[in-house]
Amino acid sequence: MLCIDRDNDLGRKAGIEGSVIGREANVQAALKLGMVDPEDSDVNTIFGGIKIFDELLSKGTNAEIASIAGDVKVGLTSDNRLADQLEKLLQRLQPLSVVVVSDGAEDEAILPIIQSRVKVNGVKRIVVKQSPNLESTYYLLKQIFTDPKISHTVFIVPALALLMFALFSIFRFPEGAWIAITGSIGLYLLFRGLGLDDSMDEAKRTLRNSLYGGKVAFITYILAGMLVVIATIQGAASVSQLYWSSIWYGYVTLAVVFLHDSIWWYVAAAICANLGKIMDMYLEGKRDAKTYSFPFFIFATGLIMWSATGFILASNVELKFGIGIFQSLQYLAVSAVLAVLISLAGVNVSKRIARDTPSK
Repeated sequence: MLCIDRDNDLGRKAGIEGSVIGREANVQAALKLGMVDPEDSDVNTIFGGIKIFDELLSKGTNAEIASIAGDVKVGLTSDNRLADQLEKLLQRLQPLSVVVVSDGAEDEAILPIIQSRVKVNGVKRIVVKQSPNLESTYYLLKQIFTDPKISHTVFIVPALALLMFALFSIFRFPEGAWIAITGSIGLYLLFRGLGLDDSMDEAKRTLRNSLYGGKVAFITYILAGMLVVIATIQGAASVSQLYWSSIWYGYVTLAVVFLHDSIWWYVAAAICANLGKIMDMYLEGKRDAKTYSFPFFIFATGLIMWSATGFILASNVELKFGIGIFQSLQYLAVSAVLAVLISLAGVNVSKRIARDTPSK
C-alpha cells in the first residue's frame, strides 16, 4: 500500500517527515495529523490505506504499507521529493507491485512517476462522505477558500481589479482603470505561468535565512533590491520622456530605450547580490566555482546588451541618439570582443577554483 500526500500536510502540520513505513507508524502519523487538523483529507487517506492493508493481510497476502509526502509547492518540487522517497522505499522493501491510495486527482497526478518505477496494481481514491444539505456545502466552500493554496490563486485576481478601479476612480480617470486592470491581471498570469512565484518564495526564504544567520548577503540583497528599483525608475523616466514627445517612435524603440538606460543598474544589482554570497562563502571557508564566475558572465552579458541596444537606437535617424551608426557599430564590435574575453576569464576562474577545491 502506498499512500500519497503530495502537498506535505504530514510535514507542515504534524511535523512528520516522509516516508512513513509500517502499520503502527502510519496509525500514529494519521492520529497526529488528525489531532492537529481533523478536517485534513490526508488523515482519511492514511486510514483508508490501513484498512486495505488489513484486508490484504486477512487474505494471506504479503503486504506492507507506506506513506510518502511531497512539498507545499505542488509541482516539480513536490514531485522530486516524492520520487526520491519512492526510490528509497523500493530499494528497502523491493515490492513486486503497489496499490496507490490518494484523496483526489492532485495526488494521482504523480501516477506516471510511480508507474515508471514499479508495477501499479490498483488506485484507490478515498472520498469523505458529506451531507448534501446547504449547511455542509457552505462549510465545505468556507474550508476551501481558507486553504492558502486556493485563496492565493482565486482572490488575488479580483482584488487587483477592484483596487485598480478604485485607485483610478479617485483620480477621476475611470477609462484608464480598464487598461491598468488588464495589464495587472496579464502580468499576474504571466508571473504565475512562468513559475516566478516559486522564485519569489525562494528569494524570500534566502533573505530570511541571511538575516537570521547574520550573513553579509542580507545587506547586499537589500542593496541589490534598491538598485533594481533605481534601474526601473531610470528606464521608465527615459521611456516617459520619449512617449510624451511630439514624435511617436513605437513600442519596440521604447523597450530598447528602457533596456539601454537601465541595463547597468540591473547588472550592478546582480553582481552586488552575488558578491554578498561570495563573501559569506569565503568567511565560511566554502568555495563554489559557479558562484565565483557568475559576475564575469553577468558583466559580459550587460556589455553586449548595452552596445547592441545602443546600435539599434543609433540606427533610428529620427531619434537623434547622440552617436552615429558607424561609431555605435565600433562600440558593438569592441564590446563583443571584451565580452568574450571577460567570459573566458570567468571560465578560467571557475576551472581554477574547481581544481583547487578538494572533492568530497
